[in-house]
Amino acid sequence: MKITIPLSTLFLLLTTNLFSQTIADLKLKPKEIPKSYTLRDGNYCITNQACTFYTDIETYSNIVGTVKSKSIQSFKSPTDSGSIMYFEFENRFKGDRFLQGLLWGKDGQPTDAHPEEYLAKGKFLIIWSFHPDSDIKEKSEAKIEALLQ
Repeated sequence: MKITIPLSTLFLLLTTNLFSQTIADLKLKPKEIPKSYTLRDGNYCITNQACTFYTDIETYSNIVGTVKSKSIQSFKSPTDSGSIMYFEFENRFKGDRFLQGLLWGKDGQPTDAHPEEYLAKGKFLIIWSFHPDSDIKEKSEAKIEALLQ
């Protein structure tokens, strides 16, 4: 006997992971944080633009979409500090061009002065406000990419 799986069922199985995630799943857990880092309260963004986007996201809702929830994790080590901003939108995030302009200006990509990077996947947007060689940024990126694949 041959077992067949309808295409719609296969699609559902493959996409369930993306839609079942929450911000809590995406955040770094204490055991995932490298030993040289400590959690900090508040926003410790490299640039004002990233922090302003986080604190005033509702101002941009007509451009990027309506935020369902948001959270931030800030970290410090002897050689590094910054914040990871997590956003979940009611629908897909739709503000790529706007966010690129806000974070990076006319350069259109990260620079030494504006090193923020982001990932927009479905309803989730994650912004890393760290310098490029940040260990904790790399750890977070790997986790999030694995969860939102």
